[in-house]
Amino acid sequence: MTLFFFFGLSIAIFLFLLILVKRNKNNADYILAIWMGYMTVHLTFFLLDYSKFSYEHPHLLGILLPFPILHGFFLYSYTLQTTTNRFFSAKVLSLHLTPFLLLVILAVPFYSLPAAAKLQVFQNQGRGFEWNSAVQMGLFVTVCLTYSTVSILAIKRHRRQMLNLFSNNDRKKLVWLEWMSLGLGAIWVLAFSFDDTVIFSGVVLFILFIGVFGITQTPVFFTTVQEERLIDESTTTQGEQGQEKYQKSGLTPEETARLSDLLETYMQQNKPYKNPDLTLDELAALVKINPNQLSQVINSRAGKTFYHYINSYRIREFLALAALPESRKFTYMGLAYDCGFQSKTTFNKYFKM
Repeated sequence: MTLFFFFGLSIAIFLFLLILVKRNKNNADYILAIWMGYMTVHLTFFLLDYSKFSYEHPHLLGILLPFPILHGFFLYSYTLQTTTNRFFSAKVLSLHLTPFLLLVILAVPFYSLPAAAKLQVFQNQGRGFEWNSAVQMGLFVTVCLTYSTVSILAIKRHRRQMLNLFSNNDRKKLVWLEWMSLGLGAIWVLAFSFDDTVIFSGVVLFILFIGVFGITQTPVFFTTVQEERLIDESTTTQGEQGQEKYQKSGLTPEETARLSDLLETYMQQNKPYKNPDLTLDELAALVKINPNQLSQVINSRAGKTFYHYINSYRIREFLALAALPESRKFTYMGLAYDCGFQSKTTFNKYFKM
């Protein structure tokens, strides 16, 4: 098992360095880099305990006590930054760090023990500090499961927002981040019934998951400036105040109808939906309509999100092409790509071939 834990530590260090050398890092990258660095330190001290090195140097014992509780905070911070491009204010940040500081304070009686007494506590499975262990575990599980839950909710909210910004959102669903949230929650469920060996085996698998799936995701290891800007705009233009925004847009029913006709004419004549990466901003620039007004026109007149509006045109185009005799030499997916569908997953949402 020692080699397995060393392998996980090596992967954590590699990912930490990989993110650090990434060009044009965004705030989410910095949070993930700090988190991977924190995981590296956490695994290092665990290995010192697991190999009994800390038992030969008792002043190292107990350093890990408050460490685990910050992983939930890092997960939520990274999720929040990825989905909204925002971070906590100083006041809110201090509230999030309160559980960690509380655990540090609770551990002071142990930290103040002489080295020999620390060693004895560990050899006796924490005898004399049972109350500390109970409070610690209760905070760990409660806080971290809460962070996993709110992270999943933030991802689902992000998906709804993306429907009003992108015509293809398969790579923007953050499914891997949702699985990360579930995985971290599962590790804390393991903490109820298993020892550190099983728990940290889960941590190593968690790190491997980040490396295998995270490295292929655009928001993590590559820079997408336009997507960042659109996500940031979505929090103010497509959030809960959307109806208020429309009320203040100044569009009269007559103006909305005129812009709707202009949009429909452009869509039919120029077929911009064939661009698989078409965004709300890009279409607004092509039609020469303010993006907020374009969003209002699509939502109110067509009764659809931008995503469903554009894909409805792609469906029509596909059906028209598929009906042509000369199209029989092409596969359905070939025709679908020509119509602007970016993946088989999106296409299959509408057609079961």
